[in-house]
Amino acid sequence: MSDNLPLYLVILAAGKGTRMKSNKAKVLHEVFYAPMVHHVLQAVSPLRPAKSIVVIGHQRKAVEKSLSDFSVDLVLQEEQLGTGHAVLCAEPAIDKMDGCVMILCGDTPLIRSETLQEMVDQHKSQKSTLTVMTTILDNPTHYGRIISSDEGTIFSIVEEKDADPEQKKIQEINAGIYCIDTQFLFSHLKNIGTDNSQGEVYLTDIVTQAVKENLTVNKFINPDSQDVLGVNSRLELSQAHCELQSRRNRDLMASGITMITPETIQVSPLSLIDKDVTLHPGVEISGSSSISSGSDIQAGALLHNVTLGTHCSIGPYSCLNDCELPADSVTAPHSRSC
Repeated sequence: MSDNLPLYLVILAAGKGTRMKSNKAKVLHEVFYAPMVHHVLQAVSPLRPAKSIVVIGHQRKAVEKSLSDFSVDLVLQEEQLGTGHAVLCAEPAIDKMDGCVMILCGDTPLIRSETLQEMVDQHKSQKSTLTVMTTILDNPTHYGRIISSDEGTIFSIVEEKDADPEQKKIQEINAGIYCIDTQFLFSHLKNIGTDNSQGEVYLTDIVTQAVKENLTVNKFINPDSQDVLGVNSRLELSQAHCELQSRRNRDLMASGITMITPETIQVSPLSLIDKDVTLHPGVEISGSSSISSGSDIQAGALLHNVTLGTHCSIGPYSCLNDCELPADSVTAPHSRSC
């Protein structure tokens, strides 16, 4: 694949997410201060795609409203007929049938931009027809298994519900992210049947078709398995939030901010914090707050859309909203206003 050929992104966001036990569409559940599909769109933005296409279905009006600030093309999957059918719904939005389509799910908020770029680069350099992202899990339950040779050649992907007992022991799983030659993808998706336990069009069957035609099918093995795991339950939602907040806190500490017990501290992505600020246990800084150098935020303080000048001291368990304090300000413990 030439560097000059277009890259299209197709993000699957039409599902209900029944394991969430919720009336809300799964991709709209918030992780680290934003719907999880927003994190996926932010991760793909640095790839500079020719077009980002989001496939919507369940609660489509709510999902569409949530995506109003993003530059995306929305396509509708009227019926939930499987991942392959969802991708087929995106075909009318593809302008050119050369180049590559990268397919992702809207429920993978931990995926990193640099990982996706590495995968695209490998796909191009190896001149692959199809590249599948895989990873290794200690417990691969709920994920499709990678069936491959000892040399690493992929033969097929078997979904959990269709896997036999031996296949279920395989720990290498399908991460649900693909780079596929555009023309091959759409010409062959139409040939995939529904002979499986769900009676759906499985996108994974495209691998079997490529193998039958002796086309190049490669793996992109992601060593950071946590980054590719989808959010399918409330427990996984909380785990994803903790991971994203941990990444944010590590970045903040690397920039010169002191955190006492960082695992208890939450700072929103839009908040700005200068160096030499100290955050004590249980602090939450949310909204678009701005904390200037030398400030000290005591334990349990909650600050939302708050601007602090330099060397401010916020008493423990204070709750401040939508206000501004000048330099050297001191608030008493349990304060409720600036």
